[in-house]
Amino acid sequence: MKIAVVGSGGREHALGWKIKQSPLVSETIGVPGNPGWAKIGPCWTDIADLERDLPARCRQYGIDLVVIGPEAPLVAGLADRLRDAGIAVFGPGAAGAKFEGSKIVSKEFMARHGIPTAEFAVFDDAVEAKAYIRQKGAPIVIKADGLAAGKGVVVAASIAEAEAAVTDMLENRVFGDAGSKILIEACLDGEEVSVLALCDGKSIVAMMPSQDHKRIGDGDTGPNTGGMGAYVPTTLVDDKLNAAIYNDVLARTLAGFRNEGIDFRGIVYCGLMIVAGKPYTLEYNVRFGDPECQPLMFQMQSDIVPYLLATAQATLGDMPPMQWHGGYSLCVVMANPGYPGTPQNGTPIPNLDGAWGDHADVFQAGTKAEGGKVVAQGGRVLGVTARGRDIAEAQARAYAVVERLRWPGCQVRTDIGHREASRRR
Repeated sequence: MKIAVVGSGGREHALGWKIKQSPLVSETIGVPGNPGWAKIGPCWTDIADLERDLPARCRQYGIDLVVIGPEAPLVAGLADRLRDAGIAVFGPGAAGAKFEGSKIVSKEFMARHGIPTAEFAVFDDAVEAKAYIRQKGAPIVIKADGLAAGKGVVVAASIAEAEAAVTDMLENRVFGDAGSKILIEACLDGEEVSVLALCDGKSIVAMMPSQDHKRIGDGDTGPNTGGMGAYVPTTLVDDKLNAAIYNDVLARTLAGFRNEGIDFRGIVYCGLMIVAGKPYTLEYNVRFGDPECQPLMFQMQSDIVPYLLATAQATLGDMPPMQWHGGYSLCVVMANPGYPGTPQNGTPIPNLDGAWGDHADVFQAGTKAEGGKVVAQGGRVLGVTARGRDIAEAQARAYAVVERLRWPGCQVRTDIGHREASRRR
């Protein structure tokens, strides 16, 4: 098979790394890929308009499957254009992608189908939103409705902080049209878990539960980011909680899709808050999480390609259970100085061509080839990923690689996996 992976980040690099290992695949193409893709296969860097140009290129080249990584092309309907051209696609069409494109659409869907979630209200007027905040008190959560690169959520500890977030989103438009409407939610006090599930419109199959680290600083401090690291699995999810997640969240989500005529073929990412042993859905994403994808690909023992293809062809129910390695896999994100604000770009990354052994690898997320070197270009730059027999060994292996890759000013959390480590003591 020839498989094309749309995207240029760490998630897509990890997907390409895993897909290339399949004996079913002769070529894995990055669209556009990144400098790290050189070890995987060719890159198509000349496609200026994905929706207009990619279907014809795929047909001309004989592509058997397209895997769409980022949310923006999914929301724009790229999967629909490719399917209309007769090409198999892993990724939902626009009708399914709207659940990430609009947090309001997602929350209203959850309410219609009895999926546990926090109390919420919708606003497009700043005065009314601030009055609601004063009525409800703090802590409280403010969310931009649309796509904001993982930065459109403020967990406000005070009324003043919440009102400032409303001003930023509705009046100052710091997220542009993505913040023309906002959600205000009750703040749930618990522990977050990410559950990613393959869905083909008829069946839904959960992957290993993972835990992301959203805040920039150690000890879960500082502003939210797109994610500073993740690990799989998490022992927070025991058999009882796993059953509740399937019955109360995943099965009801699938039933809602079918009830509303949504042929969803791709990843349903459920961001969950676990409160007193019960799952509450914070958000849906419609693609592999980044950085959750990196440790999931490392931990997955099965060939991923048959599962991607079965999802695209709506035959997921015929597949055997996915097999996983024992132990843990863990990803540590290395970010540029200034992130999650304005990153300082252009610093060469040392030792990037190193050999990391069988239990670690480096996925590039924000890099650029420049003058024969690879430089840090963007917010999150690298996802250093390692596997170990236990969480401590996975941490040690990942951080040993991190130390070899540090560039001046780079930001790295030193405690990825800390909650799991404390549970295992």
